[in-house]
Amino acid sequence: MHELGIVFYIIRDVKQAAGENGVSHVDAVVMDIGEVSTIVPEYLTDCWRWAADKEELLRGCELKINTIPAVTHCDDCGGEYETVRYGKTCPCCGGEHTWLLRGNEIEIKEIQVNN
Repeated sequence: MHELGIVFYIIRDVKQAAGENGVSHVDAVVMDIGEVSTIVPEYLTDCWRWAADKEELLRGCELKINTIPAVTHCDDCGGEYETVRYGKTCPCCGGEHTWLLRGNEIEIKEIQVNN
């Protein structure tokens, strides 16, 4: 379960941003998580609850997750398609010169505070 390690990095970054901005409590952290990022959202949320409640700054803080759909680009025809549904072969032209355009993200999108 690598989600716990990721939670520790999220907490580190949130604490740093809060310190730089004089924030005493964070209400929510919004994450963009790609559909093919290998992150299991339920595991991330469980790990978050356990770890965040150990930090005064994050006690009771909610973790919100936006799932970013995976999209692949085909260099052969220039099309874009759903990665999870079709894999590496373009459904439009059958081309195999494809690459992931988006859907592998693991990013903090927003830190919500109520001052």
